[in-house]
Parts: sequence; C-alpha cells; structure tokens
Amino acid sequence: MFRTTFPIAALALSTTLLSSLPAAAETFRWAGTTDPQTMDPHAVNATPVLSFLNNVYEGLVRRGPDMSVEPSLATSWEALPDGAGWRFTLREDVTFHDGSAFDADDVIFSYERAVSETSDVRSWFASVTEVVRVDDFTVDFMTSAPNPLFPGSIANFMILDSGWAAENGSETPAREEESRATRNANGTGPFMLAARDPGIETRLVPFDGWWDEAEHNVTEAIFTPIGNPSTGLAALLSGEIDFISPIPLQDAEQVEGRDGFTVLSGLETRVIMLGFGHDHETLLYSEETTDTNPFHDPRVRLAVAQAIDVDTIDRVIMRGTTEPASQLVPDGLSGWSAEHADRPPYDPEAAQTLLAEAGYEDGFSFGLMCPNDRYINDEAVCRAVASMLARVGIEANVNAMPVRGYWDELRADNFDMYMLGWSPGTFDAEHPIRFLAHTPTERLGTWNFGGYSNARVDELLAPVQSEVDPEARQAMLDEIAGILQDDVAYIPLYTQPLIWAMAESVDVVQRPDNFFMLRWVTVN
Repeated sequence: MFRTTFPIAALALSTTLLSSLPAAAETFRWAGTTDPQTMDPHAVNATPVLSFLNNVYEGLVRRGPDMSVEPSLATSWEALPDGAGWRFTLREDVTFHDGSAFDADDVIFSYERAVSETSDVRSWFASVTEVVRVDDFTVDFMTSAPNPLFPGSIANFMILDSGWAAENGSETPAREEESRATRNANGTGPFMLAARDPGIETRLVPFDGWWDEAEHNVTEAIFTPIGNPSTGLAALLSGEIDFISPIPLQDAEQVEGRDGFTVLSGLETRVIMLGFGHDHETLLYSEETTDTNPFHDPRVRLAVAQAIDVDTIDRVIMRGTTEPASQLVPDGLSGWSAEHADRPPYDPEAAQTLLAEAGYEDGFSFGLMCPNDRYINDEAVCRAVASMLARVGIEANVNAMPVRGYWDELRADNFDMYMLGWSPGTFDAEHPIRFLAHTPTERLGTWNFGGYSNARVDELLAPVQSEVDPEARQAMLDEIAGILQDDVAYIPLYTQPLIWAMAESVDVVQRPDNFFMLRWVTVN
C-alpha cells in the first residue's frame, strides 16, 4: 500500500552483480568525499555514516537491490491485533563479530540506546511506546497508533551487542565526546572493522561467521576519504583506487571515454533545499539588520525562492543532471503531492516587489551556511544562490565548511539560512515531515534546525502515520505539502544526481539512496 513509486528509470538502479562469482578474491579500494564521522551506529543520522556502517552492523530488516524491505536479523514480522504494534521474530544462531550470541536482549538494549538523549536517531521511534521481550527470539514494538510504515522505517536501525557496549563503556551514543564505539565496532554484518584512522583510512575484512551467503569476493575493503574531487579522479584513473563517489560532473564523459573505466549515473532520492532560522529573533550575520529577522515574513522567504533560478543552476553548475524540486521529496516517491507539483517561478521583479511590501526595499544582508564536501557542488550552488539574491538587493554572506563541523554549527543555531539535503529513509513523504517539518521535540523534528512550527502540520503527522486508506492518507499529505509551500518553510531546489565512477573490473549495485553496500561488490 505504501510502496515506493519512484520510477526505476529515474532511480537509475544499476544491478550489475555477476550470476556467479569469480574464483579469485580481491582487495577492493574505494573513496568518497566524506569520511564517516563515527563508527557509533546511533550517534549520527547521516548517509555517509549509515551507509558505511550498514556494512558492519545490521538491523531487523534491510533493503535489497530493488529497495524492497527484506529480512535481516528478523526472519519475519507481523502487525499485532488492533494495530497495537509489530512483532518481530528474530534470527537464531547469529553471532556478533566477537563471537557473542545475538538475541532479544540486544534488540531491546539497542532500542533504548537509540532513543536516549544523546542519540541522533530518536525520530525513527517517535510512535513507539514500549519494546517488549516476548522470549529470547521474539520482540514486540508497541506503538501509540497503527503504523503501517514502521518495519521499513527502521531499516537503518542497527543492533549493537549489549555485553560489548557495557564492557567498553559505550552504553549510550557518543556525539559530543568519543567512546569506545566511536572508533571500534562489533556488529553482525558481512564485514568487520579491522582498522580505523579517522580522516585517513578505514579497513574492513569479511566476517567468516556471517549468517547470510556472501555475494561478494572481497578479501579486504579499504576506504579513503578524498575531499578534493580532482585528486580523487586522479587516484581512480591511476589505479590507486577502484571506485569513487561522486566524481566531478564535468569529468563524467572523460571517465566514460577512458578504456577500463565506467560511470553509473542517475537520480538520488535526495532533495537539496534551503532552510531558514524561523525561531531566530534576529539575524546573526547581518551588517545592518541587527534588531529583527526578515525571514519571519513569508513574503521575504517567497522573495528568496523567486530570486533563485534553479534551471540555470542545473544547466551551468549541475550539467543538466538534476530535476527541479517543489517538495521535500522528489516526484515519484510515495506521498508526493501532484496538487503541489509547481515550485515558485523564477521572477526577480516579483521578488523585489515582495521585499518592498515587507519593508525591505533596500534589501539586507545575512549569513548563508553551507557545507563544501557533503553534496555535489554544494559550495558552488550556495555561491550561485548568493549571486542571484544580490540581484534583488539581498546580500548573502556564504560561510562554507567541511561537513565534519557543519552539523554542529546548525545544531548550535549558528546560521541565518542554510543548505540541507534530505533523502527519506522510508521512501515516503511522511519521513521529512517527521524530521524536518514537525515542531522540534525530543523525538520529532530532530533535524528541523530552524525551528519551523505549524500546528496543523503537527496535528496531521500522527494520522498520516496510521491511516491505511490510500486516498485519505494522500489527502492529508496534499494538505501538508500545501501548508509547507504557502509558509515557504523550506525552499526545495532540485533532486541531486548520483554519479559513481569505477574500474570496469568492478561490479556493484547502485541504490537510489546512495548507500554503498560491499556485500554486492565483485572485483574481476
């Protein structure tokens, strides 16, 4: 009922696994622009971390090459009577990398850890009221209302060994300070952490005791973060690495034309957007506007949206690889609103009129926070936005920084406006509403850095999560999409492209959530 409807062609889901594995096993070297911040499975809710750790840790369920939800540490699951929650039957005879046995106690411990104050994944369990241990291999997740999306919503909920965590002082996630779990790991997944040198190199080796059948032939996997795109491309072409994601868009044709190399490209399910400091009383980084916050006025927010030429950004900076976005999820995902398919038109004159109506005919200055190594061409896009805003009299002072410190700055409210990319873990429109649009609470709105708040959006979230009638559910999602557009809560810009480059000797699966799974890698 709530399956993803994103077109396969748009996802560019590339499954190139061989029908039979080659006899030789290989070392596989890969690179990305961002090093995972931590090895702690509950400390950071970001794709670079979750993607990497899904090779080491496992959840109750996982997603297959076609993004369908399939069994992992749970062999089956079923809804409890009257929609009271979900029962998961756990897989027996599973061991962690250190040889410890997996059972229901580890699931309950991991849940309690994941909803603790220092966790960054609490929103995954917003509807959960209690987790009950039925027996050694049966666990009930009790919910406050029926939640048809729940099994898929916890596909990235990774299970940590309770005994190992206790022995290593890692009972709670470490976000502000390091713990043993920051640089070490003990999961049940297909690969074990062999060595970790943050920012330099991380080595993984296959786990011989993995419960599932290996589909890879990798004997050692070495990840190296390479922040400079040109350096990464040179490393690929020289044979130092076998795979890199992403590569500079302008270099895709060059790589594709070189013998021995190939490029996989498509659209990620990630919308790049701009957010505002809705709850900031004043601008923090303005030279002249120090006693008010112009972004409190929706006319100013709409003026910003109409001053940005998304088509030009796509053509000039993104090489025609993106699709304009009007909502917090891309067209084609479950819950996307056809009624609100249009984004504000590019119209600088209308933007200037709106600014004048709001009392800012002379414009104002503000600070625009952006990462410079998280999204494709992120800093370049922010600087293009600043140039476009300058044409209508708004001066955006761009502060671009590595993503390692970026989230801390946003959580500390050190911004006036900021860039964010969001890929919904459930492939459903409910996901960003829960994380980005609900008024921030302990478990909801946990990535709503600007403190956007609308009582009607908050009111509709719970019935959206529990409604089983597709038409009634879509009607509520349509209403929320309209509210977010009318409020200009965010400015969705475009859906980000996927662009992976590799040696032709490498076969991989490209998932639309940009997760890179070693269990599907073969080196010929």
